[in-house]
Amino acid sequence: MTTTQAIQRAAELRQMIKGHNRHYYVLNQPVISDFEYDMLLQELATIEKKFPQLVTADSPTQQVGSDITKEFVQVAHKYPMLSLSNTYSMEELLEFDNRVRKGLDGEPEYVCELKFDGTAIGLTYLGGRLHQAVTRGDGQSGDDVTANVRTIPAIPQQLQGNDFPREFEIRGEIYMPFHAFERLNREREVDGEQPFANPRNAAAGSLKLLDSSEVARRGLSCSLYYLLGEQLPAGNHYENLLAAKRWGFAVSEHICKCSSIEEVFGFIRHWETAREALPYATDGVVIKVNSFAHQRRLGFTAKSPRWAAAFKFKAEQVLTELLSVDFQVGRTGVITPVANLAPVLLAGTTVKRASLHNAEQIASLDIRLHDWVKVEKGGEIIPKVVGVDLERRAAGSEPFQYITHCPECGAALVRDEGEARHYCPNDVHCPPQILGKIEHFAGRKAMNITAGEATIELLFRKGLVKNAADLYALKKEDLAHFDNWGEKSAENLVKSIAASVGTPFEKVLFALGIHYVGETTARKIAAAMRSIDALAHAGKEQLLAIDEVGERIADSILAYFADESNRELVARLRAAGVQFEAGAQERLSDTLAGMSFVITGTLSRPREDFKTLIEQHGGSAGNTFSAKTTHLLAGDKSGSKLEKARKLGIKIINEETFRSMLEPV
Repeated sequence: MTTTQAIQRAAELRQMIKGHNRHYYVLNQPVISDFEYDMLLQELATIEKKFPQLVTADSPTQQVGSDITKEFVQVAHKYPMLSLSNTYSMEELLEFDNRVRKGLDGEPEYVCELKFDGTAIGLTYLGGRLHQAVTRGDGQSGDDVTANVRTIPAIPQQLQGNDFPREFEIRGEIYMPFHAFERLNREREVDGEQPFANPRNAAAGSLKLLDSSEVARRGLSCSLYYLLGEQLPAGNHYENLLAAKRWGFAVSEHICKCSSIEEVFGFIRHWETAREALPYATDGVVIKVNSFAHQRRLGFTAKSPRWAAAFKFKAEQVLTELLSVDFQVGRTGVITPVANLAPVLLAGTTVKRASLHNAEQIASLDIRLHDWVKVEKGGEIIPKVVGVDLERRAAGSEPFQYITHCPECGAALVRDEGEARHYCPNDVHCPPQILGKIEHFAGRKAMNITAGEATIELLFRKGLVKNAADLYALKKEDLAHFDNWGEKSAENLVKSIAASVGTPFEKVLFALGIHYVGETTARKIAAAMRSIDALAHAGKEQLLAIDEVGERIADSILAYFADESNRELVARLRAAGVQFEAGAQERLSDTLAGMSFVITGTLSRPREDFKTLIEQHGGSAGNTFSAKTTHLLAGDKSGSKLEKARKLGIKIINEETFRSMLEPV
């Protein structure tokens, strides 16, 4: 490779890696596997080693990927929170052991731990009480997520015993157990939301929610694995973990002290298969030098400790024949291609179906019918097709032709510019979309009717419910004769439907399932328009004036009310008593009318309380700055938003000033 070629390739790799860092750490939507990412990073490191003049301070080889977001206060780490170097083979692990022994002039003692597949957290304790919880961030500072972490039962608020240091930090991994992950994805599918690809994404996304009560509901857990601070109980890692366990921390029971690299290999070989029985995702084994004195002697590189390494399990991959492709239609009309496979054993379960994601992925992999395809489990949960064995491709096979019309209703499919997926636009007459809309309407976050998917599907199949309004015409005697339905079950459902008419307007608006109108947007629209009639007759400019409503949402609302069947649905729901006006108690005054706020820092009450207060007095509140933002409400420990507000010329106020704005003149 010439210097010119190295410069060009290094620039390409840096751009690619930084893009993948954003998808992984910030968006929680990785688009390549960990192995593929590490290979890109390793290629860049090899180029930089051969051409050291190309190393830059902002190169991904010199930095930790960042999960910092704008919605949280940033806090500097007292001790840098670095990432571990990854290895994928026993040979690489032997090289790690040789470097350690060379650096110590002797034989080290190792501690092996399972590598939980979640998101890293640093917990600071003062006087035995949880003081602060901070994400990894960029390794130097991270997001303060203390309020969210306090909702996780596995993390103690107050420690047991009295032999802990006055101040120390303990680090660990917040993760989502399989049962919680599966429950969350079922709920997201019912609500028409994209399911998480794996438990790691779900955990990372949940930790960054702005509503702590929703975080509490997600079922997160935590495993702690490293102590930092002065006057720790012992001078080695293993004994400190045992002490942490006594204090009430959730320390994994699967840790092992090893006196040689051969014992480390034995631990790895055992867990390569034994991990399949665990109730949470693991993606490797972490190996640490036990002695703190040895750790200090070995030191650090720019982004990782020299005394630790992560051995990553390769995702189990199998070959099987692609028999056919089904196309599923979701509530919002999105088309999802699903591969039907010759049954094959993968990671302890028999796999017959796997995700193909979209037309773009099928084309990029050049997947064809009756190909032998490579299948693996993303995050150990969802099978996906990741490649093709071209050597086994049959002669004369034809490129796969993606469907052009909806498999359920025959409507021509649409693919919006910039979107990867096709969708069916016939949302009024396409059966899966109709069923999905009814399920969404009845969902917990919408009308909260106690009818699960199976019940809604039964009612739909029997012809008793053809749209959401039909729910309010159901009678107890319509249900009691169904198999496994007693009089009490039928009575409970009818009562739940009747009680739902008291659901507030903002939730009713969300329940209608208007494209792109999620929970937050529905709340803002309801506060601004006050009634369904005002919304139905609003022009585009009027809609665009609502905080967080852009062109796409405005056009979707206009299209919804232009459809006669939607107007008829609203009329029937209104006749059933459903609330289509905001309650008078929701608006206390117009004191803040025309004002739009962004909130940052620590205030006397949760931010959601201030958002509600702003909206009750006629204003609006968003999470990010826009052209409509007029004020920044800044509390203690305000982060980057404070500086950005100054640059944008946005008025900055504190809590005292804000409260004075609400007082009568």
